[in-house]
Amino acid sequence: MSSSEPFKVVEATIADIHAAYLSGALTARQLVEAYLARIEAYDRSGPRINSIISTNPKALEQADELDASLRAGGLVGPLHGIPIIMKDQGDVKEMPTTMGSVLFKDHMPGRDSFVVAKLRAAGAILIGKSTLGELGAGDTHGSLFGSTRNVYDPLRTAGGSSGGSGAAVSANLCAVAVGQEGFASIRRPSIWNGVAGMRPTAGLVSRTGVYAGWPSIIGSLGPMARRVEDLARMLDVMVGYDPEDPVTGLGYGKAPPSFAALLDAGALKGARLGVLREPMGFRTEPESEDFRKITEVFDRAIEELRAAGAEIVDPVVIPDLNALLAQRARSESDDDESFRR
Repeated sequence: MSSSEPFKVVEATIADIHAAYLSGALTARQLVEAYLARIEAYDRSGPRINSIISTNPKALEQADELDASLRAGGLVGPLHGIPIIMKDQGDVKEMPTTMGSVLFKDHMPGRDSFVVAKLRAAGAILIGKSTLGELGAGDTHGSLFGSTRNVYDPLRTAGGSSGGSGAAVSANLCAVAVGQEGFASIRRPSIWNGVAGMRPTAGLVSRTGVYAGWPSIIGSLGPMARRVEDLARMLDVMVGYDPEDPVTGLGYGKAPPSFAALLDAGALKGARLGVLREPMGFRTEPESEDFRKITEVFDRAIEELRAAGAEIVDPVVIPDLNALLAQRARSESDDDESFRR
């Protein structure tokens, strides 16, 4: 790409952005301006996806500082100048932490959560806070913002509770985002908005400065992106021991030096993967047209796994699966209805 060609933010990866920075074709200020313009055009206007609660008033100032650092000596870290959206469940010192509720509209903790501090140290720019299930529960609806729309079908939900982060990544309102999950709150909106997302194993990522991360062990921040490679790059920064979160003691010394370095296009060769076909979702309707369409997409994904070298065992049958699921242990803080979603 020559310096005269405008940088294309749509589907841009971390590697794409860094290559443009190093070639002189792009500045962090230009990139932040581009994402803020998309937020205005598509999130607050136009289709009104409604995935962003607030934007960072200091984002452009921070972008200028990173541009100066690049001119002086190079990239400051592995996420230099990468614009990130944070689920409005974790603290970012320049912005309120609202949990999507009018009750906390003006709540300013004035601090960074542990993970946000790590992201900043790696050079990231926290450009905004995303919508969520109010107080971190359920679908992406809140008394402060209303409802978040699915990027592919505005008449449908973005999924919860990290639907704002999933929709923001899908609509290219940021390079990558952070979600929070206790039970499918990252993975579901990622799937429903056509992006990649993961919930790290408990103990890898700190919950300090994150509402609803305590006292249950199940809550975890996780990366959301358009490419698995970017998930790994994010995870490399997010993982780490936090003396203020004892659960991170479980992960101490167990993470590899780099998740990104372990990515291997041939990793599925020889892997044996089982497919559960028995419906297990709450109020699932196997005879519906929606179920049929989703099954078609699911089956195509299975064939892609097979083509990548995996051995597929289809189906795997677990006797009395739903009866066993109904008896599974759960956090005492979860009511029956929210847990079954």
